[in-house]
Amino acid sequence: MSSSPLPAVQLRVPTDEDALAWHRIFNDPDVMEFHGGKSAELSVYEELTARQRRHDAERGFCFWTMLDEDGEVIGFTGAQPWPHEGFGPVGEIEIGWRLARSAWGKGYATAAARTTLERVRAAGVERVVAMVNARNERSIAVIRRLGMELAETFTTPVSQQKGYCFRLELSSF
Repeated sequence: MSSSPLPAVQLRVPTDEDALAWHRIFNDPDVMEFHGGKSAELSVYEELTARQRRHDAERGFCFWTMLDEDGEVIGFTGAQPWPHEGFGPVGEIEIGWRLARSAWGKGYATAAARTTLERVRAAGVERVVAMVNARNERSIAVIRRLGMELAETFTTPVSQQKGYCFRLELSSF
Protein backbone atom coordinates (compact mmCIF):
# COMPACT_ATOMS: atom_id res chain seq x y z
CA MET A 1 0.00 0.00 0.00
CA SER A 2 1.32 3.43 -0.87
CA SER A 3 1.62 6.23 1.63
CA SER A 4 -1.64 7.76 0.43
CA PRO A 5 -3.87 9.08 3.20
CA LEU A 6 -6.12 6.59 4.93
CA PRO A 7 -9.85 6.86 4.31
CA ALA A 8 -12.22 8.47 6.77
CA VAL A 9 -13.89 5.77 8.81
CA GLN A 10 -16.51 6.10 11.51
CA LEU A 11 -16.89 3.73 14.44
CA ARG A 12 -20.06 3.36 16.49
CA VAL A 13 -21.31 1.04 19.19
CA PRO A 14 -23.23 -1.71 17.35
CA THR A 15 -27.00 -1.35 17.15
CA ASP A 16 -29.61 -4.09 16.83
CA GLU A 17 -29.81 -3.26 13.12
CA ASP A 18 -26.05 -3.78 12.78
CA ALA A 19 -26.54 -7.49 13.53
CA LEU A 20 -28.51 -7.69 10.27
CA ALA A 21 -25.86 -5.72 8.37
CA TRP A 22 -23.00 -7.84 9.74
CA HIS A 23 -24.88 -11.03 8.86
CA ARG A 24 -25.47 -9.78 5.31
CA ILE A 25 -22.00 -8.46 4.51
CA PHE A 26 -20.19 -11.41 6.12
CA ASN A 27 -22.24 -13.87 4.07
CA ASP A 28 -19.31 -14.19 1.67
CA PRO A 29 -16.89 -17.15 1.50
CA ASP A 30 -13.91 -14.81 0.91
CA VAL A 31 -14.71 -12.75 4.03
CA MET A 32 -15.27 -15.88 6.12
CA GLU A 33 -12.26 -17.86 4.81
CA PHE A 34 -10.49 -17.64 8.18
CA HIS A 35 -13.68 -17.65 10.28
CA GLY A 36 -15.23 -21.03 9.55
CA GLY A 37 -15.88 -20.51 5.83
CA LYS A 38 -19.46 -19.24 6.06
CA SER A 39 -21.48 -16.58 7.82
CA ALA A 40 -22.96 -17.52 11.16
CA GLU A 41 -26.69 -17.55 11.82
CA LEU A 42 -28.29 -14.15 12.42
CA SER A 43 -28.77 -15.04 16.10
CA VAL A 44 -24.97 -15.24 16.52
CA TYR A 45 -24.60 -11.65 15.29
CA GLU A 46 -27.52 -10.55 17.48
CA GLU A 47 -25.72 -11.99 20.52
CA LEU A 48 -22.38 -10.55 19.38
CA THR A 49 -23.73 -7.01 18.95
CA ALA A 50 -25.47 -7.21 22.35
CA ARG A 51 -22.22 -8.42 23.97
CA GLN A 52 -20.32 -5.54 22.33
CA ARG A 53 -22.78 -3.00 23.76
CA ARG A 54 -22.10 -4.49 27.22
CA HIS A 55 -18.32 -4.34 26.64
CA ASP A 56 -18.55 -0.70 25.63
CA ALA A 57 -20.67 0.19 28.67
CA GLU A 58 -18.40 -1.72 31.07
CA ARG A 59 -14.94 -1.14 29.55
CA GLY A 60 -15.19 1.82 27.18
CA PHE A 61 -14.35 -0.27 24.13
CA CYS A 62 -15.81 -3.09 22.05
CA PHE A 63 -16.02 -4.32 18.48
CA TRP A 64 -17.50 -1.20 16.89
CA THR A 65 -19.49 -1.12 13.67
CA MET A 66 -17.34 0.40 10.94
CA LEU A 67 -18.91 2.89 8.53
CA ASP A 68 -17.40 4.26 5.32
CA GLU A 69 -17.48 7.90 4.18
CA ASP A 70 -21.09 7.49 3.02
CA GLY A 71 -22.26 6.06 6.35
CA GLU A 72 -22.59 2.52 4.97
CA VAL A 73 -21.77 -0.41 7.28
CA ILE A 74 -18.62 -2.09 6.00
CA GLY A 75 -17.75 -4.34 8.95
CA PHE A 76 -16.45 -4.12 12.48
CA THR A 77 -13.24 -3.36 14.28
CA GLY A 78 -12.27 -2.93 17.87
CA ALA A 79 -11.16 -4.82 20.92
CA GLN A 80 -12.55 -7.24 23.45
CA PRO A 81 -11.22 -9.62 26.06
CA TRP A 82 -9.94 -12.81 24.39
CA PRO A 83 -13.14 -14.88 24.23
CA HIS A 84 -11.77 -18.45 24.51
CA GLU A 85 -10.97 -20.21 27.79
CA GLY A 86 -8.05 -22.61 27.88
CA PHE A 87 -6.54 -21.49 24.58
CA GLY A 88 -4.67 -18.41 23.43
CA PRO A 89 -4.00 -15.22 25.39
CA VAL A 90 -6.59 -15.72 28.14
CA GLY A 91 -7.14 -12.51 30.09
CA GLU A 92 -5.67 -10.25 27.41
CA ILE A 93 -7.37 -7.70 25.17
CA GLU A 94 -7.54 -8.73 21.52
CA ILE A 95 -7.94 -6.28 18.67
CA GLY A 96 -9.55 -7.41 15.46
CA TRP A 97 -11.54 -6.48 12.38
CA ARG A 98 -13.69 -8.00 9.69
CA LEU A 99 -14.66 -6.12 6.55
CA ALA A 100 -17.08 -6.58 3.69
CA ARG A 101 -15.29 -7.84 0.57
CA SER A 102 -16.08 -4.55 -1.22
CA ALA A 103 -14.08 -2.63 1.44
CA TRP A 104 -10.85 -4.62 1.13
CA GLY A 105 -7.62 -2.98 0.02
CA LYS A 106 -8.72 0.60 0.67
CA GLY A 107 -7.07 1.27 4.05
CA TYR A 108 -10.23 0.99 6.15
CA ALA A 109 -8.88 -1.77 8.42
CA THR A 110 -5.64 0.13 9.12
CA ALA A 111 -7.44 3.42 9.77
CA ALA A 112 -10.01 1.78 12.05
CA ALA A 113 -7.41 -0.30 13.89
CA ARG A 114 -5.35 2.82 14.64
CA THR A 115 -8.46 4.49 16.09
CA THR A 116 -9.09 1.31 18.11
CA LEU A 117 -5.57 1.46 19.58
CA GLU A 118 -6.07 5.10 20.58
CA ARG A 119 -9.42 4.32 22.22
CA VAL A 120 -8.26 1.26 24.18
CA ARG A 121 -5.15 3.08 25.37
CA ALA A 122 -7.40 5.95 26.55
CA ALA A 123 -9.49 3.32 28.40
CA GLY A 124 -6.39 2.26 30.34
CA VAL A 125 -5.35 -0.85 28.40
CA GLU A 126 -1.57 -1.24 28.40
CA ARG A 127 -1.10 -4.04 25.87
CA VAL A 128 -3.12 -5.69 23.11
CA VAL A 129 -2.83 -8.88 21.12
CA ALA A 130 -3.96 -9.81 17.63
CA MET A 131 -4.64 -13.46 16.84
CA VAL A 132 -4.49 -14.33 13.16
CA ASN A 133 -4.47 -17.36 10.88
CA ALA A 134 -0.96 -17.75 9.44
CA ARG A 135 -2.40 -17.70 5.89
CA ASN A 136 -4.33 -14.44 6.40
CA GLU A 137 -1.83 -12.20 4.63
CA ARG A 138 -4.18 -9.18 4.48
CA SER A 139 -4.67 -9.06 8.25
CA ILE A 140 -0.99 -9.71 8.89
CA ALA A 141 -0.17 -6.70 6.70
CA VAL A 142 -2.49 -4.51 8.80
CA ILE A 143 -0.95 -5.90 12.01
CA ARG A 144 2.54 -5.02 10.76
CA ARG A 145 1.42 -1.48 9.78
CA LEU A 146 0.32 -1.06 13.41
CA GLY A 147 3.84 -1.94 14.58
CA MET A 148 2.81 -5.15 16.34
CA GLU A 149 5.43 -7.83 16.91
CA LEU A 150 5.10 -11.59 16.58
CA ALA A 151 4.95 -13.07 20.08
CA GLU A 152 4.14 -16.72 19.40
CA THR A 153 3.03 -19.30 16.86
CA PHE A 154 0.22 -21.68 17.78
CA THR A 155 -2.09 -24.35 16.39
CA THR A 156 -5.81 -23.82 16.88
CA PRO A 157 -7.38 -26.61 18.95
CA VAL A 158 -10.46 -27.24 16.78
CA SER A 159 -9.42 -26.63 13.17
CA GLN A 160 -5.72 -27.43 13.72
CA GLN A 161 -4.72 -24.30 11.78
CA LYS A 162 -1.39 -22.56 12.25
CA GLY A 163 -1.78 -19.10 13.69
CA TYR A 164 0.17 -16.19 15.10
CA CYS A 165 -0.23 -14.09 18.20
CA PHE A 166 1.09 -10.54 17.77
CA ARG A 167 1.49 -8.11 20.68
CA LEU A 168 1.80 -4.35 21.04
CA GLU A 169 2.67 -2.34 24.13
CA LEU A 170 0.43 0.71 23.87
CA SER A 171 2.98 2.92 25.57
CA SER A 172 4.97 2.65 22.33
CA PHE A 173 2.01 3.40 20.05
